[in-house]
Amino acid sequence: MKSSFAWISASLLLLLVPAVSRAQEPTSLGAAASLANLLAEAERNNPQIQAARHGWDAAKQVPTQVSTLPDPQIVVQQFSVGSPRPFAGYTNSDFAYIGLGFSQDIPYPGKLRLRGEIAKKDADVIHEGYESVRRAVLAEVKKTYFQLGYLSQRATILDSDRELLRQVEESVQARYRSGLGNQQEVLQAQLEQTKLLREITTNELEIGKVQAAVKQLLNRPQSSADIDTATLSETTLTYTYDQLLAAANANNPEIAGMQKVVERQELQVDLAKKDFYPDFNLQYMWQRTDPTQYRAYYMVTFGIRIPIYRGRRQQPELAQAEADQSRAKSEQEARTQQIAFQLRQQFLGAEKSEELLKIYREGLIPQARAELQAGMAAYQSNREDFQALLASFLDVLKLDQEYWQTLSEHETSLAQIEEATGLSLR
Repeated sequence: MKSSFAWISASLLLLLVPAVSRAQEPTSLGAAASLANLLAEAERNNPQIQAARHGWDAAKQVPTQVSTLPDPQIVVQQFSVGSPRPFAGYTNSDFAYIGLGFSQDIPYPGKLRLRGEIAKKDADVIHEGYESVRRAVLAEVKKTYFQLGYLSQRATILDSDRELLRQVEESVQARYRSGLGNQQEVLQAQLEQTKLLREITTNELEIGKVQAAVKQLLNRPQSSADIDTATLSETTLTYTYDQLLAAANANNPEIAGMQKVVERQELQVDLAKKDFYPDFNLQYMWQRTDPTQYRAYYMVTFGIRIPIYRGRRQQPELAQAEADQSRAKSEQEARTQQIAFQLRQQFLGAEKSEELLKIYREGLIPQARAELQAGMAAYQSNREDFQALLASFLDVLKLDQEYWQTLSEHETSLAQIEEATGLSLR
C-alpha cells in the first residue's frame, strides 16, 4: 500500500515544477525555425507580396506615358487630274502634286503635367497597398507561428499529462485491489485518460492545419517537412497607446494610401478645371508639283478644339471630381478612426494579457499546485476522496494550457500592433 502511494506521489510531484521551468523544456528534437528567417522567406516567396510588388512596378511606368505628348501623325498626299491611277497625273495632266506632312495634338498647358502627377499619386497609392499586403502577410506569419508554438507546447504538456494520468490510474487500481478504493474511482480515471487522448488527437489536427497555413504563406509545398518553432517567450510592451497611435498615423500604409488618394483627387479637380480650356493641333504640309513650272508649297495649320458643351461635359466632370475629393477625405477620416479603434483594442489586449500572465505565474498556477499537493497528501491519508484529487489535478492541467494560450494571444496582439504601427517590438 505504501508503494502505491509513493508511486502516485512521485508522479504528481512532477506537476509541481513551475510553469517557467517547464517552458524551457524542448518541444522538438529538430532545430527550431527562427521567426525572423520565416519572415524573410515569406517576404521573398509569398505570391501575394510578389503580385503586389509587380503591380507597384507596373504603376511606376504610367506617369511618363500619360505626361508625354500624343504621338504625331504622318501624312502622305498625292493629287492628280485626269486619271484615278496613283501618280498618273504627272504625265497626262497640267496639275498634280505629292505632299508630305505631320500633325501633332497639343493639350492645353498644364494638362500633361497634371496627368503625370495623378498617375504618380496612383503609383504611390499602389505602393502603400503593396506595403499593406506585405505587413498583413508578415503579421499572419507571426500569428500562425505563435499559434503553432502554443499548440506544440500544448502537445508536450498533453503527452506528459497523459503519462501522469496513466500512473494515477494504475495507482487507483492498486488502491481498489487493496480494498481501500472503489470501482467508480477506477472508471473515472479511465474516463479522464480517454478524454485526454481525445484532446491529444484534436491538438494534432490543429497542428496539421496551422502547419498547412504556414507553408501556404511561405509558398512551400504542402508535402514539405513540418516547421518546428522555438519555445514562446513573453515580449514586454514598452510603448504607451499615444505613442503607438502617433506611430500608426505616421507609418500606417492604409492611412498614407488614403492621404495619397485625397491628394490625387485634388489634382483631378485641377485637371477638370483645365478641361474648360481648349486643346490645340499643329499641322505642317510640304507639297511638290512639276518643278519645271511651279515651286514647292509649304503649309502650316494651327487648330483649336473649343469646349463649347461645358454644361454637358466639363461642368459635370468638375462636379464629379469635387464629389470624389470629398468622398476621399471622408473615407480617410473613417479609416483613420477605424485603425485607432483597432489599435486601442490590440493595445488593451496586449496590456491585459501581460497582467494575466503575471497572475498565472505568481498566483493561479502556484496556488493550484499547492492545492494539488495538499489534496494528494489528504488522499493518501484517506481524508479526501479521489474526485477532489482529480479535480485539483485537472485544474493544474487547465491552467498550464491557459497560460501558454494567453502567451500566444499576447504575442499575436503585439504582431498586430507591429502591423499597424510599423514598429519592431521584439
